[in-house]
Amino acid sequence: MCDHAKEILWPILANTNFTLSEVDIADSDQLMELYGTSIPVLEYEKSGEKLYWPFDESQVRLLLNSRIS
Repeated sequence: MCDHAKEILWPILANTNFTLSEVDIADSDQLMELYGTSIPVLEYEKSGEKLYWPFDESQVRLLLNSRIS
């Protein structure tokens, strides 16, 4: 699922100043409890807005739309 999510994200992020930071939730009991059944999760760090899997290109664009210059 994470690889599929990256296939959606890379073309969108390629023309922006955004970067993708990957976090392995297996390293954190708290993150496992929060996201264990919803990974991958895309979070816009500054606002805390999140997209939970499954998401598609249009949902990612909606999340980032007001932030893409």
